[in-house]
Parts: sequence; C-alpha cells; structure tokens
Amino acid sequence: MTEQPLFYTHHESPIGPLLLAGDETALVYLGFPTGKRAMQARAEWLPSEAPFGETKAQLAAYFEGRLRDFDLPLRPPGTDFQQSVWQALRQIPYGETRSYADIAHAIGRPTATRAVGAANGANPIPIIVPCHRVIGANGSLTGFGGGLDTKRFLLDLEWRTEPASIGGLWAR
Repeated sequence: MTEQPLFYTHHESPIGPLLLAGDETALVYLGFPTGKRAMQARAEWLPSEAPFGETKAQLAAYFEGRLRDFDLPLRPPGTDFQQSVWQALRQIPYGETRSYADIAHAIGRPTATRAVGAANGANPIPIIVPCHRVIGANGSLTGFGGGLDTKRFLLDLEWRTEPASIGGLWAR
C-alpha cells in the first residue's frame, strides 16, 4: 500500500503563520512558526492550498472567537497511548483547563502523568487538539511547543470569549 502524499500550506494567524500539512482527506500536522516545536515543510511535501479550505476557515473563526469546537478530519501520527491522550485533550471544553494528572485519570492511567506530559508535548496538531489547555497541577503554565507566550495568548483568547468557564487552575 502506497501512502498518500502530504500537501502543505500556511495560514496567517495572530500568532504567526501556521504550517498546515495533510492529505486530501485529513489534517496530519499543524506547526508553529516559533518555539521548541517550530515546524517547516518537509522536502517530500507538496505545496497546495486545495485540501485546507475548511481548516483555514475554522482556524480563522477560532481566532475571531466565533468557534469553540473544531470539526475536522484528523490523522495525527502517534502511538496508541499518544492517541488516547490526544483524544482526551479534545474533550477539554473551550475556555477550561486540566492538569496532566487530570488527563492521566481521564484515560484510565492515573500513574502515567509524565507519559501524558510527553504525549501532550508530542501533539502534532496543536490548537485543534488543544494541548494548550493543559497546565501544571499548581495552576502554572508549563512548557508549550509554540512557546509560553503563544500558550498564554490562546488561553486568554478563550477566556475572553468564554468568561464563565474560567475554572481557576491558572492564576493570571
């Protein structure tokens, strides 16, 4: 079986140009322009806007505060454990936060807090799979692939548009 080629494009956002990569059926990667998980297109990827119209529309609506839940086909590459963590991340409501321990409990692995942290950090589709909503147990902002300023921006964006959901884990 031959793998489908991946296409890529960029989407301008308030946090800089986001790299989008996927095939004709699903988004596979969303990369930040800066931070420890900054991403560039790979040599074998093909430039194309065509597969990303709906992704761009939903990202624009999210950054405008009009979209709370993404509804896109996703195919993030990862292990079964990582997939379970990323699925749990998608269950965190807009404007709310959870700790790594909360996610470990949600996936039925209460002692796997460090592994949850590693899976969270390896999330290949941030924002849409909202790893920015995971914070330290003491309410502190913890590492983020796009940098802490980006994480703070995303949380502030959600809290500005959903003030009733501020749960108190992150002290601003």
